[in-house]
Amino acid sequence: MSVTDPLADAFVKIKNGYGSNKDHVDIKSSKLLLKITDILKARGFIKDYKKIEDSKQGIIRVYLKYLNKNKPALNKIDRVSKPGCRIYAKKDNIPQVLNGMGIAILTTSGGIMSDYDARRNKLGGEVICYVY
Repeated sequence: MSVTDPLADAFVKIKNGYGSNKDHVDIKSSKLLLKITDILKARGFIKDYKKIEDSKQGIIRVYLKYLNKNKPALNKIDRVSKPGCRIYAKKDNIPQVLNGMGIAILTTSGGIMSDYDARRNKLGGEVICYVY
C-alpha cells in the first residue's frame, strides 16, 4: 500500500501548471490547502482560488498568476516537513526564504501562517513549505 502526501501532490500540480503556462489547476480540497492557497493569494503568488463542491471532498481551482511575458509569479514551492520527517522551528529560529523575498508557511498553535506572521505573533511550529 502506498501512502500519498496530498500537500506534495498539490504543490506538484501547481508547479506543473506554471510549467505548462496553464490558466488554472485543480487540486483536492482540505482545510489546510484552503489556508495555504489563501496565504499564496495574499502574498501575490497566485491570482485567485475558488472552492468547487463535488460529491467527494471538493476541489480547489487555483488561478495561476503570471508576470510580464508569461513569467510565473511563483518560481518554486518546496515541501519541507514530510510525513516521514517532520521539521519544526522555534519562534526564534523561523527560517527566512531568500532573505525575505520568499515565504515559509508554518502550522502553529495559532493556525497556519506565513513566516512573517509567525515571527510577529512569536509562534513557532511545523514548517510546511518554502515558496519563492
